[in-house]
Amino acid sequence: MNQAHIESNPTVMMGKPVIAGTRITVESILEKLAHGESTEQILEAHPRLKQDDILAALEFAAQALRGDVIYPIADKAA
Repeated sequence: MNQAHIESNPTVMMGKPVIAGTRITVESILEKLAHGESTEQILEAHPRLKQDDILAALEFAAQALRGDVIYPIADKAA
């Protein structure tokens, strides 16, 4: 991944990872994709974004989850 796509600065969006030069968080891109928005819809809504930015956000998230950490998932039936 080109690390230049993602940055984290405590003065921008409370330090959340964002697409470099924007206030668009990796989190918001992931949420949009998870809720069924297409890459094309995201790019249309955010003209400053490029396809590579979305791919960088996905790769950043994958790397963040790659660590040896267990993420318990709550039982939805409870």
